[in-house]
Amino acid sequence: MQILVFIGCFIFNRKHNLAIFLKSGALWMCIVLNPHCKLEQKASWLKQLKKWNSVDVCPWEDGNHGNELPNLTNALPQGANANQDSSNRPHRTVFTRAIEACDLHWQDSHLQHIISSNLYTNYCYHDDTENSLFDSHGWPLWHEHVPTACARVDALRSHGYPREALRLAIAIVNTLRRQQQKQLEMFRAQKKELLHKGVTSITNLEGWVGHPLDPIGTLFSSLMEACRVDDESFHGFSDFMENMGQCKSLEYQHLPAHKFLEEGESYLTLAVEVALIGLGQQRIMPDGLYAQEKVCRNEEQLISKLQEIELDDTLVKIFRKQAVFLLEAGPYSGLGEVIHRESVPMHTFAKYLFTSLLPHDAELAYKTALRAMRLLVLESTAPSGDMSRPHHIASVVPNRYPRWFTLSHIESQQCELASTMLTAAKGDVRRLETVLESIQKNIHSSSHIFKLAQDAFKIATLMDSLPDITLLKVSLELGLQVMRMTLSTLNWRRREMVRWLVTCATEVGVYALDSIMQNWFTLFTPTEATSIVATTVMSNSTIVRLHLDCHQQEKLAGSARTLALQCAMKDPQNCALSALTLCEKDHIAFETAYQIVLDAATTGMSYSQLFTIARYMEHRGYPMRAYKLATLAMTHLNLSYNQDTHPAINDVLWACALSHSLGKNELAAIIPLVVKSVKCATVLSDILRRCTLTTPGIVGLHGRRNSGKLMSLDKAPLRQLLDATIGAYINTTHSRLTHISPRHYSEFIEFLSKARETFLMAHDGHIQFTQFIDNLKQIYKGKKKLMMLVRERFG
Repeated sequence: MQILVFIGCFIFNRKHNLAIFLKSGALWMCIVLNPHCKLEQKASWLKQLKKWNSVDVCPWEDGNHGNELPNLTNALPQGANANQDSSNRPHRTVFTRAIEACDLHWQDSHLQHIISSNLYTNYCYHDDTENSLFDSHGWPLWHEHVPTACARVDALRSHGYPREALRLAIAIVNTLRRQQQKQLEMFRAQKKELLHKGVTSITNLEGWVGHPLDPIGTLFSSLMEACRVDDESFHGFSDFMENMGQCKSLEYQHLPAHKFLEEGESYLTLAVEVALIGLGQQRIMPDGLYAQEKVCRNEEQLISKLQEIELDDTLVKIFRKQAVFLLEAGPYSGLGEVIHRESVPMHTFAKYLFTSLLPHDAELAYKTALRAMRLLVLESTAPSGDMSRPHHIASVVPNRYPRWFTLSHIESQQCELASTMLTAAKGDVRRLETVLESIQKNIHSSSHIFKLAQDAFKIATLMDSLPDITLLKVSLELGLQVMRMTLSTLNWRRREMVRWLVTCATEVGVYALDSIMQNWFTLFTPTEATSIVATTVMSNSTIVRLHLDCHQQEKLAGSARTLALQCAMKDPQNCALSALTLCEKDHIAFETAYQIVLDAATTGMSYSQLFTIARYMEHRGYPMRAYKLATLAMTHLNLSYNQDTHPAINDVLWACALSHSLGKNELAAIIPLVVKSVKCATVLSDILRRCTLTTPGIVGLHGRRNSGKLMSLDKAPLRQLLDATIGAYINTTHSRLTHISPRHYSEFIEFLSKARETFLMAHDGHIQFTQFIDNLKQIYKGKKKLMMLVRERFG
């Protein structure tokens, strides 16, 4: 007791995990539910609990959100008064349930008879109302808020009453099973109306799996403990917990030791069935990160315990029974035909059901798993709630999406369920088509669909068997869906996805490759279609992989060329060069691609793109076409006086060299463009110098030699270039002198030396340069030191 008080005090240190706090709250509930607790002691505990509960830093039960649900713990048949102080609190703390439990008692005569005797029956009882004390067999039932009733079981076990705990657990499970049947009958009576409306309500505001009191886990543990020991050696809960780590070595036995079981049932079948009931319950996704993580964690823990049990024919019957019920039970089941959009998804549970049922009833296994694939919270047209029902969840909890903090985990579980079905359906065309339809309808994450496509591809192409063509087609269909989903969105894996799709289509066959090229505009960007798809399709490795004959190769190449031309028309800036490359071997297609470039050159293409294509043309042996593109590129270029390291300079020099090699006419045509576009003196002087070194068109078109006479600097077109170069040097000099600093004086003097070399190339260049220097000395006479340096060098 002192330890628990210490834990209660310790709880307000915020450095500690919320799970410890919640366990402390559950322990306190177990303490106050001691069936032989004295009233004075309970009053003392209640006072202490209220004190802790009133502290501002007392943690909330769901971690970081208040739970404003009504006081459910006190919804009891025994008529106990609710504790007003705790029920009026706006949030539920870790102690709220323990405080509420202080109002519970064990004096109810029906409850006393249940826990005290294996012989408590009433075969003449015919009250078939919802809260009947006995079922149709005359066996006792216990109607109470389920987590509270299970907390009684836990308290009995903890305080040394294992047999009493087991009797109450059986009564609770029988009550749950009877409620299941009643709920099924109720839904069948209203099914037509509900399905017509397409709406549903949630009757369970608190889910049993992930609940702070872990009701299903308590029932399961109590019944599983009874599977291993007989009544005489029933040592209680601690013994069970000590052995849980060795569960895989334990053999659970069917022990029909209690009379309130159907023929052939045992504690083991009852434990399995109540676990399935809890896991399949339709329940609302709770608020708060911790509460949502707890739902996932407890579900996985319970399934892990179920997986330790080897299924025999008796247990398989239980699985069949519960699977059928869950499919048919409407709003009471998480696998019902119509569920609320914020119901906890069933993917993890359904995967376990699927793998368990598959060897015994494949049809039921697939039906269950396919039903569970939905994820309505992501559906924009998900069914709304029936607002006429007072218990409908929408009246209690507003629409919170996207505050599903575990949505990423949930989507991954949905993906795992789909992958499990795909693997199992290999070789079954009908089932594969059904699973594919479900994936396409229910999975909304492109990354998860891509993972499934990859999974299907791996399964279909295992090394130890021939490829499964149906599964390959499923893989391709999923890949196509990913392409459509990510076409207009940013996705860092997009290039990987495109390359993978081409690989997949290659495995499917040549018709698949042809199909994706025919429909490229719905799947790829123009750049992807040309640089990845068409290029890969036309590669030698693809041709070898497909074992194509000449006719098939040409047909595929024709589709690739058509794609390339369409892409070049749509996006010439990024696709023109790829289109030219892909169309090289077809004269008509190549001419068409070239014309597309010319048409786009004046409006939509930059000088760098045009220079790149022009260089490609020259490399391919089309110098006149290269020259034409180079001149078009020059019209888009503008190099200012100080851009002497611009990356386009090499392209300009190359274009001038190409023009020079073609002949005087070509050089004469490009020089005015150079003069207009380039204002950088050093670049112009470099071009001028190169043009004077050799004769234009040494080897002209068609290999004919020209006269070999050097061009005169006094005549067009070099005179125009010389004048422009001198003018550029003059303008650049004045620009540099405007903001020059002494540390740049020596560099400036060297610049003037290069300018003089250019001036001297003119017939009257010496006179021009002398006048230029005199003007500088007059205009910038204030820069005495600089002008002194100018006089020293140039007079």
